[in-house]
Amino acid sequence: MAPAVEKKVAPTNKDSPGSKSSKMHRRSRSGCFTCRLRRKKCDEGKSKCKACRHLGLDCEYKRPHWWSNSDTRRKHKEHIKTLIKRTKTSEKSMSTQSQYPTSHLPPPVSDDSQDEYDPVFDQGFVTTPGLYEPYGSGLYMPHHDSYNQGYPWEIDVKTERHTYINDELARRDSSISTFNTFAPPPPHAILPSFIGDEINHFHSTDIRHPTFNVDDDFDLNYFGASHLMPGSQPQCSMIPLEDCDRPLFDHLLENVLPLLFPILEANQPGFFRADVILPALENNKAYLHACLVVAATHLKYNSTTVSLTVEDDLLRHKHAFVKTVVDSLNHDINHHEMLDALLGIVSLQGCIGSASHHEKELIPWHQHFQSVGDIVQRLNLTEALENLSQTGGQPSFNMTLTAWIDILGATMLGKPPRFANSYRNMLFARASAGLERLMGCDDLAMYVLSEVACLDSLKMRGTLNDIEICSHVTSLAKTLDAIEPEDSLQGPQIPYSRSGALRPKQLSKTISAIFRKAVRIYLCSLVPEFNRYADAIVNLVSQMADLIHFIPSGPAGFDRSLVWPMLIGGANSIPASPFRRVLAERCEALGDGADHGSFGRMVRLLHEVWRRNDDIAISAGVCEATPVTAGSPGGSISTPIASANAPTTTTRNQNVHWRDVMQQTEWDFLLI
Repeated sequence: MAPAVEKKVAPTNKDSPGSKSSKMHRRSRSGCFTCRLRRKKCDEGKSKCKACRHLGLDCEYKRPHWWSNSDTRRKHKEHIKTLIKRTKTSEKSMSTQSQYPTSHLPPPVSDDSQDEYDPVFDQGFVTTPGLYEPYGSGLYMPHHDSYNQGYPWEIDVKTERHTYINDELARRDSSISTFNTFAPPPPHAILPSFIGDEINHFHSTDIRHPTFNVDDDFDLNYFGASHLMPGSQPQCSMIPLEDCDRPLFDHLLENVLPLLFPILEANQPGFFRADVILPALENNKAYLHACLVVAATHLKYNSTTVSLTVEDDLLRHKHAFVKTVVDSLNHDINHHEMLDALLGIVSLQGCIGSASHHEKELIPWHQHFQSVGDIVQRLNLTEALENLSQTGGQPSFNMTLTAWIDILGATMLGKPPRFANSYRNMLFARASAGLERLMGCDDLAMYVLSEVACLDSLKMRGTLNDIEICSHVTSLAKTLDAIEPEDSLQGPQIPYSRSGALRPKQLSKTISAIFRKAVRIYLCSLVPEFNRYADAIVNLVSQMADLIHFIPSGPAGFDRSLVWPMLIGGANSIPASPFRRVLAERCEALGDGADHGSFGRMVRLLHEVWRRNDDIAISAGVCEATPVTAGSPGGSISTPIASANAPTTTTRNQNVHWRDVMQQTEWDFLLI
């Protein structure tokens, strides 16, 4: 006897004509057809309802012609969205409000994603441990005020069960289950039926890139992996390891790699581990030694009891890494492998180590990166990157990572980026280097930052006079204005859908906005007689603090992706700035993670900068010390608040630069 086949039939809405409950639902779904289409509550005002009157829309209470089918409804909805955007844009241009509204203000109704996520940002939702789990089965559904009036939809699910004997239909059973819901059933929602053994072909490994937490227009395979052979699926068991190194390797996979590239993981889940890490570990001894050095260092500073074997492993793999790299560079061989290894150890070192115990015995990051630059030039990777705007294609992962370290690392050293000319050419061509996919910031903003770093270097060397510096600052400020996205007036939005799924594209928009604020602050700091107490700087830092509220916090958040802008904003903040309070809150949400890696080093550096700058202000009577900052490495510190006495301009202009503090304390940090 053949097995019974169960068939799912499309959900039916009881509001359809002829249904027994159709009258009840007509009453609960009354209102104009425009509000029904927008799924908004209608006040049923005479002539025009309040929503349509405010937005200048046609308010129709009689069934319009475009209501006849789903295709015309969709087209009319797009037309309505266009009208709404036009109305809100004209309103914003005449408004004198701040460019970025604070988090308690609702986002503009013109945004076409209102149907996808809740306009109210609940900080507790993204900071409470365990409440948001991107791979969990539970869904978070916030309750809207309009839902309190009851369930507006009833859904029927009809299940049919057919029994066949020798391919002949012997019995047919059907049942109907009814349940209530807030959301209307999707059109043509017929559940797929599985015939024969089709369902057995589905495996968990097929879900490599989950689609529920990625924007529709994001390419999940953006970065190419040229070193990975077609069809190759490297496994951990294929990596050559000695028995004594297996614990280090397991620690690397479980505790170190999850801290690296959170934005890339949000855009391309599993890419870095499957297409970069595992193939390199399998075929590249230098890269394997680099990763085990990082794993041993992380274990050293995150374990309560450190055995002598960890110290021995750290020393052994460090020597093996240096020997392998030096031999390959001296013999001018294995360029791609050495590039992987050098970039790997530079980027991985940013995830490990306590802020109070900097690994001075490790080779400084910029010495590694000097060799990276030489290999990149030898392989003509920058030329290939620039040609992508004409030839098409995707940037290589290693070149994108190189550009990230090159641009932000240049600001650490006060030098121009190694490949500044390439970034300038790509800025003119409006070409992408893949930076937004890797680290969250828009490529154009990173290119402008490269230009600012060049100007900073010229100023440090005394090449330009004050008038020339101001001229360049004005020009770069106009360039920043030119790359501002058209939808920036809509303000920041939360990066979650109604179901609690992460929306990487929206997350990158907010991160890019934070970076642009930091780049503008960095640019203004190059002006002669720069004053962090100036209203423009105070407002920029305050706006950055407001934007940070829209970035998920906590151990599973994205604070580690904001190390550089937090450094720039914090270093130029005044004692009473809300930025300092925001940073303390983020540190508290991160817990022990706030004291490790690049984030912990950034916080430690900021506290030292604040201590020195604020001591000057306190001694001059500008402000008085009040302990308000918690969660700092090594305990809390005293952060001054503004005094009633108005400070003099001379005192306010006195400012200790964060780069000088790094040099005086011998902190060779790469804060990216």
